[in-house]
Amino acid sequence: MDHSPDQIAVRCVLMRGGTSKALFFHEQDVPPPGVRRDRFLLRAMGTPDVLQIDGLGGSRLVTSKVAIISKSPRADADVDYTFAQLDVERALVSYDANCGNISSAVGPFAIDEGLVDAVEPVTAVRIFNTNTQKMMIAKVQVAGGKARVLGDCAIAGVPGTGAEILMDYAGTVGAKTGKLLPTGNVIDVITLEDGRRVEVTIGDAANPCVFIAAKDLGLGGSELPIPITNDRALIETIGEIQGKAGAMIGLYRQWNDQHLPGLPLAIMVAPPENYVDVNGVVQKEREMDACERLVFLGKCHDSMAGAGAMCSGAISRVAGSVLHKVLDPAVARTPWLRIGHPLGVMYVKVEPHAGAVQPQLHFETLSFPRTARRLMQGEVLMPNDFG
Repeated sequence: MDHSPDQIAVRCVLMRGGTSKALFFHEQDVPPPGVRRDRFLLRAMGTPDVLQIDGLGGSRLVTSKVAIISKSPRADADVDYTFAQLDVERALVSYDANCGNISSAVGPFAIDEGLVDAVEPVTAVRIFNTNTQKMMIAKVQVAGGKARVLGDCAIAGVPGTGAEILMDYAGTVGAKTGKLLPTGNVIDVITLEDGRRVEVTIGDAANPCVFIAAKDLGLGGSELPIPITNDRALIETIGEIQGKAGAMIGLYRQWNDQHLPGLPLAIMVAPPENYVDVNGVVQKEREMDACERLVFLGKCHDSMAGAGAMCSGAISRVAGSVLHKVLDPAVARTPWLRIGHPLGVMYVKVEPHAGAVQPQLHFETLSFPRTARRLMQGEVLMPNDFG
């Protein structure tokens, strides 16, 4: 159909990956990296605006995401994948990190778009994430030359079930810094501007994360996202911890270079307990190993970021870490970490390499199951005023 000369049409796919949604573009269809690409993505999403009413964003960080995909020139990868996180209220596009949930939709997108040959019953898609310069493997169920959608895999935060996609992040240790423990310490102490001292563990797998005991922030650990986000004094404290941890590992020159930063992801941890989740369902203490709440860009995540879950899995096996201290000792003798988050419980499979030496571990398996689904395909229309 014809469009107004004031608008451009760009092919686009809207996909759910895990507990997030993103606009998926072929790299050849978007401007090259730089200011014009950022303006293009902001216009497509409708940012900045609290409702994102003039774009395709869903007014929350988990629905304000973009994936840009191309065939990879690398011999060890099938596709290159660039992730962009767009803020909602601020005209901010961040390429600093990867999104574990959206990563789970990259394999199905690549198969369905013909970027990867479909091999039944399972196609292993080798994904090179340009944000972290690390490899991931997505094992995608395939039928009839397309990624399967229907299946019996259930994940907390997504209604119903779908075909399981197994995401393996074992190759993402040291995603931004080259080491699981970027400072070389299991515990670091951060001194806040008001004089308080907070013990943290800074880890780097999938994305850099800073782990904080919820009790050290005056929390029980099972609070829900809205009260956390609305506590501005708490959010400012978490942002300061993120900034200072980020400066310690070379992400920022000064801790306050970026107000309420995205990285490192802040993960508050606590022992398991019964709580009522966002949907009003009682989550039982016996069905989890730890409670976690994740904060980035000044907001508490609605569930648990996939990259945060991967880093949690890795750090859970580091003896003496902030997360390890809240776990029952028996957890380390299993291949699983069960994370209680605002929408339920997430399962992470964790298997350190045989003979791995504490504390700088490497992993045979660092993975979690996800589901993904293509929600819409077509063209996004945008006023041609983004530069």
